[in-house]
Amino acid sequence: MLPLIRPLLALSFLVAQAAHAQPALLKVHGSGEQVYKKVCVACHDTGIAHAPKVGDREAWAPLIAEGQDVLTGHAWVGVRAMPARGGSADLSLADFSRAVAYMARASGANWQDPDTKLLLQIVHEADKRLVKTINEQKAMQRELHRIAKPSR
Repeated sequence: MLPLIRPLLALSFLVAQAAHAQPALLKVHGSGEQVYKKVCVACHDTGIAHAPKVGDREAWAPLIAEGQDVLTGHAWVGVRAMPARGGSADLSLADFSRAVAYMARASGANWQDPDTKLLLQIVHEADKRLVKTINEQKAMQRELHRIAKPSR
């Protein structure tokens, strides 16, 4: 009986957390287009640092093929030359995700503005990307410590 109770308690805790997190998760301050014009346009209109230009279907095709949750999650934490949150530290995940969906739609995708379910998938992808990055950073740190050890 006890082995069944633990998973049920954990599941109920996660459901309660998700229900509590939804208002913050869904916090929207503007449309995807508005966020694009405020935050994303500087790079995605000019193509600076190889940012795919909005409307360039060829450049966006492989990114769109990754899927909305993967592309948005990776972009949220920063990818290639793109800083985390597009360089706007106060940008909510919902607003950021709407801007990515807007750019992808303008570039050939059939993406909708994310709902709670998709936002949670984006959170999961962003978390996986962060864990990978943290592990890579830790490996680099171990290598540096190994190199810096004095010879005996």
